[in-house]
Amino acid sequence: MIGLEVDGTEVVVPEGVSLLAAVRAAGVDLPALCHDDRLSPAGSCRTCLVRSHGTVVAACVTPAATGARVETAGDLAGLRRDAVAVIASALPPRALEAGSELARACRSLGIGPQEFRGAVGRGDDESHPYVHLDRDLCIACGRCVRMCAEVQGTFALTLTGRGADTVVAPGTGGPWAESACVACGGCVDTCPTGAIAEPGPGRGLTTATRPETSVTRTTCGYCGVGCSLEAVTRDGALVAVLPDRRGPVNRGHACVKGRFAHGFLDSPDRLTQPLVRRGASLEPATWEEALDRAARGIQEALAAAGPQAVAAISSARATNEENYLLQKFLRVIGSNNIDNCSRLCHSPSASGLTASFGLPGGTDSFDDVEQADCFLVVGANPVEAHPVVGARLLQRVLRGARLVVADPRAVGLARNADVHLRPRPGTNVALFHGLAHTLLTESLTDPAFLRDRAAGLPELTALLTGYPPDIVAELTGVPAADLLAAARLYGQAQCPAIVYGLGVTEHLHGTDGVRALANLAILRGAVGTGRGYGVNPLRGQNNVQGASDMGALPDTLPGYGKVTDPDARARAEAVWGAPVPDRPGLRIPEMFAAARAGRLRALWVVGEDVCTTDPDSDKVAEALDACPLVVCSELFLSETARRADVVLPAAAWLEKNGTFVNFDRRFQRVRPALPPPGQARSDFDAIHALATRLGTGLGCPSPAAALAECARISPLFAGLSHHRLDREGAVPWPCPDPDQPGEAKLYTRRFATPDGRAHLSATPYLPPGEQPDDDYPLLLVTGRRWAHYNSGSMTRHSRNADLAPRDFLDLHPVDAARHGLRDGDLLGVASRHGRARLLARISEETTPGQAFCAFHFPSSGVNRLTSDHADTTTSCPEYKVTAIRLTRDDSP
Repeated sequence: MIGLEVDGTEVVVPEGVSLLAAVRAAGVDLPALCHDDRLSPAGSCRTCLVRSHGTVVAACVTPAATGARVETAGDLAGLRRDAVAVIASALPPRALEAGSELARACRSLGIGPQEFRGAVGRGDDESHPYVHLDRDLCIACGRCVRMCAEVQGTFALTLTGRGADTVVAPGTGGPWAESACVACGGCVDTCPTGAIAEPGPGRGLTTATRPETSVTRTTCGYCGVGCSLEAVTRDGALVAVLPDRRGPVNRGHACVKGRFAHGFLDSPDRLTQPLVRRGASLEPATWEEALDRAARGIQEALAAAGPQAVAAISSARATNEENYLLQKFLRVIGSNNIDNCSRLCHSPSASGLTASFGLPGGTDSFDDVEQADCFLVVGANPVEAHPVVGARLLQRVLRGARLVVADPRAVGLARNADVHLRPRPGTNVALFHGLAHTLLTESLTDPAFLRDRAAGLPELTALLTGYPPDIVAELTGVPAADLLAAARLYGQAQCPAIVYGLGVTEHLHGTDGVRALANLAILRGAVGTGRGYGVNPLRGQNNVQGASDMGALPDTLPGYGKVTDPDARARAEAVWGAPVPDRPGLRIPEMFAAARAGRLRALWVVGEDVCTTDPDSDKVAEALDACPLVVCSELFLSETARRADVVLPAAAWLEKNGTFVNFDRRFQRVRPALPPPGQARSDFDAIHALATRLGTGLGCPSPAAALAECARISPLFAGLSHHRLDREGAVPWPCPDPDQPGEAKLYTRRFATPDGRAHLSATPYLPPGEQPDDDYPLLLVTGRRWAHYNSGSMTRHSRNADLAPRDFLDLHPVDAARHGLRDGDLLGVASRHGRARLLARISEETTPGQAFCAFHFPSSGVNRLTSDHADTTTSCPEYKVTAIRLTRDDSP
């Protein structure tokens, strides 16, 4: 820290900050129209002039120095006014009405409409649904261009023209909607004049300008990054959702979904009252009728076949408190048949990370990414699926960090990679063993760490003799030279980092893949030592980590105590006052099989469209049709809800109270900015209501009480509470003590395994469940696109549907030519399991013999194609390897 004087007041600020930061710390508000704290300083507008050591300087580009004496008053006020007035004179009078940073500065300096003498007529660009450009208000400050480059990393904007005619423009030169813009909103949030603005009621609102509004700080309900957002309401209506600059992960950044895709809240398709099946149709009903129908069906199931006939699929979109309450409800009535969608995505992460290190979460805080000097990004496309993470990783790479990407597709970060490994789908374990082979043979390991803190090295060393680069090249299709280069980059880094996604987990041998990937960090001593950013999974849905943390799993209680462990059961029983069954319940695939067989008689699906997102979805539909009672809690009438017997209208994330846990284990608060529409209720209230109908008291009258009760059961969460999170903002688990910080970096003293060591895995590579053949010659990989989220139930009911109106199938030109296909052709896509219809998109992002598509539009039927092959340890489906064939579909 350094001390200096501002207008006679002593100020202490951190080293490295500018005089502008010091002046603001002293409570002096200076205009700074070219400056944003998230960007590198420019010093071009000269509106933040101060005097330091007798010299007039721009405060934003002048470093604060110990003992400096800074003056802001006197003649400097006039200089600053003149600088702002010159800028204002180039703009039309309506610039003063924009509610912008410039307008506020002008009002404070006494600059009135008569000084706005700029001409009009440079034109607008309203082609984009979320970002509108008014060129007449542009002052060419460059903040938007720097935001797009330095924070988002998209480089979609530029300044064009000369002199006074210089304005911002999309880099392509065409309409904004046809540019590379990914609608993160950064340009809107940083623009000081309103030249770039959000259309509609949010126009002119930034984190600094909120006239006559109410602001609710909450956590994003889309992906698992956990961005802090500020929901702005006026007269009871949502007008904007803005990134929170205090957000620990996003730091004032956001993506198109969290920033803009909230139109679904007031969609006319929103469910606002319960529905009950009468005959072949779902008809409106009261909550009393719906709860009576659901309670009667559960009672009939219990009477006919006992607790094992009742199951629930909890929700990674729901809060921790809702997940906790639902699993408690199931267990209190005697059933462990509770699961959540982590079964379909990251259950191999939980299993593999636990086996390797002891706990089912990522090893490090994302804050540590700033120290990493080499990234190994595997089976993930964070630029599209986790854009804020993707942007921060790209920032590090642009500042010199090395990058290895292992992914079959050439997308996202792969375009900036030093080495891009493109393995055949399903060959991850062989690839990771090949990298580990080079680490060992070239002495790129940490012998002291392996001796003192790891186990299993002799067994792994013996296994890796069978995975030299040439053999791995044959197995994976990755050239041996690329394999060696990647291993050397990771092995020679001072602080290597592994970040991975569903391309590692969603395989027949997904758990083996996680463990083989963890081997690399263990060999390097890059876990728990401060010499690396460990092994960290990117979670798909907003609370997929928290749903599992809360015990919404068939074999674990809150905090991952096993249902087979008498001590874990005893802790829960003491708090709940009811026995806990000691045998693991059904996993999601087993629930569907049991329903088809007539053994499962009541199923409650909360916030998951299983008919769209689960594999082999025709069989899922058969299971729902066979089950005597299906209750569905949803925002919209999804494909799953259409097959339900009772549909309960649910509150959305902007209407809920509770907490989420993000991908790096941080608990963060979720607060309601709005009430749910019509008769919709939070899942928390719905669970209580149904339990009460069944005569089962759950306690926990509020979400805060539910988290407090969970903390009594699980030592991992004993130090957590709503009160603490309201005070501190975000707290990672493990957090066993309310007076101590949570553990952001795990395993600094010992691993959480029984022997306290990290465990290397010596599991051989085994082939995937499907292979292409003459009948099905292509391999299909499924994933996400940047504009949509999961099954698309929220984003398809927002203007994101304008950005990406359909699913399409990516094909390499070689495959397109072989099938006689052109861009935009409608395709029939068939697998050994079902059929789908997609539009062809021809690009070299895929490799010959492979295809890619998303599953955001239920009408496409993509998950009819995917198989019931699943990870042998966790039952996670093999979404990433499906053999398909193509035909041109000329049907209307």
